[in-house]
Amino acid sequence: MEKTVAPADYENLIRVIHERYDSMSKGYQAIALFLTQNPNDVAMQSVNAIAERCGVHASNFVRFAQALGYSGFKDLQELFQKRLSTAAPGFEARVKALESELGARKDRSEFALLRDLVVRDVASLEGLLADIDPDGLGKAADHLEKADVVYLLGQLRSAPVVELLRYILTMLGKRCVLLDASGGLATHMARAMRTGDLLIAVSFRFYATEVVNIVEEAASRGAVVIAISDSTLSPLAKSAELLFAVPEHEYTFSRSLAAPMCLAQALTLALAARLQGDAKNPRIPTVTGQ
Repeated sequence: MEKTVAPADYENLIRVIHERYDSMSKGYQAIALFLTQNPNDVAMQSVNAIAERCGVHASNFVRFAQALGYSGFKDLQELFQKRLSTAAPGFEARVKALESELGARKDRSEFALLRDLVVRDVASLEGLLADIDPDGLGKAADHLEKADVVYLLGQLRSAPVVELLRYILTMLGKRCVLLDASGGLATHMARAMRTGDLLIAVSFRFYATEVVNIVEEAASRGAVVIAISDSTLSPLAKSAELLFAVPEHEYTFSRSLAAPMCLAQALTLALAARLQGDAKNPRIPTVTGQ
């Protein structure tokens, strides 16, 4: 990476990282991904702890910061700390309390594991609320309402999110097609997309190749693409009209879907409000009750 004038604030730093990401080495790309996915952790943890989680040596973080024009990693980290302190009232204190509480616990029972997961999911949901773009949510709901057909795409860990979307959209009477990987037909089914259709694609590391390819083809066919992923550096970002970045937290072998599932519900509830003409009290119809 060529050296540049150090960005003065968090927003400009992220912009520079995006502009230079494709020209970075794989090691620097891994660092860039971690920084964009875990801004709160970057603000609060030491460079050694961050480097261990990222799987690279701490000196690489220092060189990465210097390549961006900073004297060292601490100068870069200060931008993340300032962002966290102004993100939402009390949010920094809650994050610190969470880390302290989880680090001090001695109970290793199954219930304690459940409690830890719930506490972390609550923090993840609060992070979603603090970082989400309100205008983006409105635009996504508009696209959902206008679309002739909504195509849904998600594989592996992302599959439950699109399954939920399919269920609720069907309840709302919206025409939708799940691009199911079963039988190897997802790519062929996607070729039916046209201008006026909408593709909602969900993918997290390590982004399924078929999902990335379908997203690119959908955009080339004139379909609107809304992506839910774990980073603004996701390969889905290049083709998406709207990207909702929902950072994942690696605290279990099966990473939580609490935040993306909540986001999916919010999008469909916003659509329900538009379809029913009742923004204050939208209702999702059910078929399970009498």
